[in-house]
Amino acid sequence: MGRTRSAWNTKGMWLAGAALAAVLALTGYAAFSGGDDDRDTPAKGGASASASAKPGPSATYAPPDDWTEPNQWAALPRGKRTDDHGSQVGFPESAEGAVAMMAAANTTDIEGTKSNTDEQLRIYRSYIGKADQTSQNAEQIELQAETTDKSLAKQMGVTPGQPLPTGAYVRSTVVGYKIIKKSDTEVSAWLLSRVVQKNGEMQKESASYTRTLAGAQWEDGDWRLTGAATQRAQQDAQDEDKPKIVAPGDPGFNDSGWTAIREAS
Repeated sequence: MGRTRSAWNTKGMWLAGAALAAVLALTGYAAFSGGDDDRDTPAKGGASASASAKPGPSATYAPPDDWTEPNQWAALPRGKRTDDHGSQVGFPESAEGAVAMMAAANTTDIEGTKSNTDEQLRIYRSYIGKADQTSQNAEQIELQAETTDKSLAKQMGVTPGQPLPTGAYVRSTVVGYKIIKKSDTEVSAWLLSRVVQKNGEMQKESASYTRTLAGAQWEDGDWRLTGAATQRAQQDAQDEDKPKIVAPGDPGFNDSGWTAIREAS
């Protein structure tokens, strides 16, 4: 089966597509972009962050032409309701429920009048734990997101603040995960996401993959991303090899222990 070559075309694509990474960078989480040499670039963090470098694109990765069936598939549960910010919430109190929340928090769609700023603030308000929600973090997220929006507007030939051109978008979708550690109240996992960008109706879509480390805690009847849980995830992740950044269908997907995500019915 033929596969479209994946490549990071712009820094703006990475920052806009990895909205969760940009949000989590302010509260102590670690995000990694990917390429065929599997180099890691940790995200820049806030006061409590252990990562210190700025995130960015690395080398290109080309999915193989031949499809290798993933050994593990999962249909993650959906949230029970939609909150005031338009996000799915109310996930089951289980490891799969925690991963489903993480996946929801890393699923973004920037197009038309919906901006990167809109998506990052939505994720922050819907999925970040209370202890990590501060006015300073919200302000930093908004400022960084606005900078990315300006970059995207320039790439797509519109004035900042205007809607994106017809047919233009940046989308991020989680396609795989690997649980690191789980308990009844805390889950840590690697997420594998596919990010695509198209600059207009007649433009070619470009794509690549990211690997993100996240930790979630059960808080007030739902799963929340927290800096404390992800700091513990960082420590636990040091005891094992990081899964390779490869697409589902690549033999390395199975070798790395990824579970492919099947769309829930």
